[in-house]
Amino acid sequence: MNTIMKLLQANKDVADYKINIHRKETCELFYIHGKLETVRAADNCEKEVTVYVDHDGFKGDAQFYVYPSTTEEQLVCLISEAVAKAKLINNKSYSLPSAETGSFIVESNFRDYESTTLASMISDAVFEANTLSGASLNSVEIFINKHTETVVNSLGLHKTQVRYDAMVEAIPTFNGDQQSVELYEQYNFSQFDPKDITEEIAGKLQEVKLRNEAITPAFPLNCKVVLNKLELSELFWNLADDLNYASIYSHSNLRSKGDFVQKNPTGDKIGITMCGQINGCIRSAKFDSDGLSLSSIRLIENSEVVGYYGANRYGQYLKEIPTGNLRCLSVDTGSADEAAFSAEPTLEVISMSGLQVDFYSDYIGGEIRLAYYHDGNKVTAVTGVSISGSLSEVLQDIRLSQKAGIYDGYCGPEKAILDHLKIF
Repeated sequence: MNTIMKLLQANKDVADYKINIHRKETCELFYIHGKLETVRAADNCEKEVTVYVDHDGFKGDAQFYVYPSTTEEQLVCLISEAVAKAKLINNKSYSLPSAETGSFIVESNFRDYESTTLASMISDAVFEANTLSGASLNSVEIFINKHTETVVNSLGLHKTQVRYDAMVEAIPTFNGDQQSVELYEQYNFSQFDPKDITEEIAGKLQEVKLRNEAITPAFPLNCKVVLNKLELSELFWNLADDLNYASIYSHSNLRSKGDFVQKNPTGDKIGITMCGQINGCIRSAKFDSDGLSLSSIRLIENSEVVGYYGANRYGQYLKEIPTGNLRCLSVDTGSADEAAFSAEPTLEVISMSGLQVDFYSDYIGGEIRLAYYHDGNKVTAVTGVSISGSLSEVLQDIRLSQKAGIYDGYCGPEKAILDHLKIF
């Protein structure tokens, strides 16, 4: 580190610099047909250097990586090459965050356990779910990650944070009379709760069983649609991305402060807050890659756009207070209780090829891989159908669940009832 900084300071063309260090320590377990085949530990450290050059009224930047094998002579060449590249970048001038220091830990109960012990406990919770007749976990991979991230820059900023997350990858399989069906499951979390893990995996095993039984309906489906947290996170991230400083600066945003995302809503009004940290969200952080401290900001209040968010550079360009790169999305829950989701015929989407949302063409839709059709008396697993509709009409009447759920960086309604969607 000292050598890198010394060489950067010695190059007269380098106006500023930033060094990002990411150390990732992992404990990994690999199972095949329930048998532990491999245990692996890894400790990787990645160093990225950003060089800033002030030229012709602009501020250019370029990056390079430093490895343990990189020599001092190679560093000199890498810095010179980065300077040459930065001189080709004509970004409007801005300043880096400065003079902040400190060490931080992102809240997680992972730090209460040794990584090998935690991995074993996660494994027990995963296989606790493996009880459904005809279904099994063909393979399971478990990753426990500890991230230590450091940002240093030329203006005296020096910050370090430690954060944790885990990932379970599984292949749930169901062997039917006519065919064998497999699904892919990736479950990410940063708080250990064995009950949540078991429920998640049990749900996927039930899903693969129903995928085997699912039919393509020979009758028309004319009912409301229920989306779950994965698709809801995609919908609300689209709303949030539209209000990012970068979108606004490039004039690619559809809405501005004072605009409404719902006009005369008859359903639940939408409220969104961008946060640095949400308990349980794997994207939680104390600061972003520039070293800017993260808190929270309200973007949408009662359907009205009231704020923007984004990285240091674009915040300065817009003369807004830089919020930093906030990566956690908090959406207000709504009025729909459990009874609301079974009060009338619905098509509950379990998995899609991907929810398609386009604000400019006023479209929402996608291909459904598995859904449950609730006709009021029984539940039928269906596949081979799609949904589409006007996004503005859907948002007008959307009803959000009272219960919240977490999916990666999303915390908000676990389910939502959508009207005005064509099912075909």
